Amino acid sequence: MRDVRHDGARGAARLDGPALRLTVLVGERDVWHHRPLYVEIVHRARAAGLAGASVFRGIEGFGAASLIHTQRLLSLSEELPVAVVIVDTEERVRAFLPQVDELLVTGGLVTLEACEVITYRGPAPAGGAHPDAGTRTGTGGTDRGAEKGGRG
Repeated sequence: MRDVRHDGARGAARLDGPALRLTVLVGERDVWHHRPLYVEIVHRARAAGLAGASVFRGIEGFGAASLIHTQRLLSLSEELPVAVVIVDTEERVRAFLPQVDELLVTGGLVTLEACEVITYRGPAPAGGAHPDAGTRTGTGGTDRGAEKGGRG
């Protein structure tokens, strides 16, 4: 079951259920018009209204040229691998792919994987209902923290 909610403040979608994960692997020194490529991807994803994007900096890796890049002290590299991960509905991710294609003129790697999203939300703010009241919590509707004597 897919539950898609839109955040009225920014128009971004929040979703639970089947989704598609887009991972774009590039080097941290890759640029698009003097701006880090990973920054451009994230900003375009936000402008496209995708549910979310995160950037992860690798500590070591190699690509098509088989040259190892590492952050180890004795061999500091300024070209560490970077992964931009975007998750949204399959339709929205596939609609975003032409923008990724436009940005990867110097190379990169893109993977697409089917996944399932379960969103966990914190407790409601004091004095009011949680802004996402009525959406799936991913906990089966129970307050696991209270059951275990922990924070609610």
